Amino acid sequence: MAQGFSLNDQLFNPTTVGQLGQHFEKAGVFASAPFVQDVVSQMGPLALKERINLIAQVLADYLPDDFPSASDAILRALPPPLDPSLSDDDFGHFIYAPLGVYVEKHGLDAHLSRSLDMLTAITQRFSMEFSVRAFLNRWPDETLARMRDDWACHDSYHVRRLVSEGTRPKLPWGQAVGLTPAQTLPLLDALHGDRTRFVTRSVANHLNDITKKDPDLVIDRLSAWQKAGVQDGKELTWMRKHALRGLIKAGHAGAMAHLGYDHNVKLSLTNFAITPDTVTRGDTAEIRMTITPETDAPLIIDYVIDFMKANGAQAPKVFKLKVVDAKAGVPLVLTKRHVFKDNATTFRLYPGPHQLHAQVNGRVMARLPFVLT
Repeated sequence: MAQGFSLNDQLFNPTTVGQLGQHFEKAGVFASAPFVQDVVSQMGPLALKERINLIAQVLADYLPDDFPSASDAILRALPPPLDPSLSDDDFGHFIYAPLGVYVEKHGLDAHLSRSLDMLTAITQRFSMEFSVRAFLNRWPDETLARMRDDWACHDSYHVRRLVSEGTRPKLPWGQAVGLTPAQTLPLLDALHGDRTRFVTRSVANHLNDITKKDPDLVIDRLSAWQKAGVQDGKELTWMRKHALRGLIKAGHAGAMAHLGYDHNVKLSLTNFAITPDTVTRGDTAEIRMTITPETDAPLIIDYVIDFMKANGAQAPKVFKLKVVDAKAGVPLVLTKRHVFKDNATTFRLYPGPHQLHAQVNGRVMARLPFVLT
């Protein structure tokens, strides 16, 4: 039987480990072959993060014992920086992630300035957004000062992005950092006018993280950036939408208003139905509605299903239906076939009474009961 795809094996395998080893061999630091053998012989059963840690551990056995000399060796072995002419989706190569872990393990306590210099260099080959978080927790003031005074205005957009991405409140797979928006928003103020999408996407994602706890703070900051006029209008519009996407999905009235969607738009909703109104798990139901606005208006039209949970309570889930610049008096006839999938690994369906809502610009306009069996 053929084995399934393994991201672990794609990113960390004899070839990629060999590439890393060759960098050090060509720099005259150590021979590649025994290093590769030591890594590969232990790597087989390990998961992604464990492989990164293993390579950093073996690397320590081959580098000089003192951190300054070891860091000099790493700098000599680094490949050229990522293409500076690009502006997006140039994350780098995972095989250089262990270099950041090495810096964490051996430079954190006694070599702060040198370690931050190292992260500056390595992040131009692979993002150090995970490794820098150890320094934000151990040395928050000093690391934030480096970000503010150096990295936020660095020539490399990879270094500038590290400021935003490394301080994100909810960085996926990253260790938690004890920073507040009061500490990080000034950094985003400095970055929001960046001309590279790789940076502005990170800024928007950072703001989206903050909306989980303080939506109004984010909306106010975006409004201030609009008034400042530093960023290109089209790009800032994209950033605002991306930053507020979680709030928009949740129907947050303030986010809707900020993006120009009137929470109290006047319209009629008719012919709202779900067919059949008793649905078997795994089957499909058709949802339909007709919306007629009284005036020209931009509309975000969703439907929301209150799903039954294992404990008998219900939890809403929002589904996008249509985003449209509607015309006064012109009916929008909308239909959607919804498959009630019963085999998802992250979401389980439970039988019982459910509720279907029609939602326009974040406001629930109508409700219907239906049964899932």
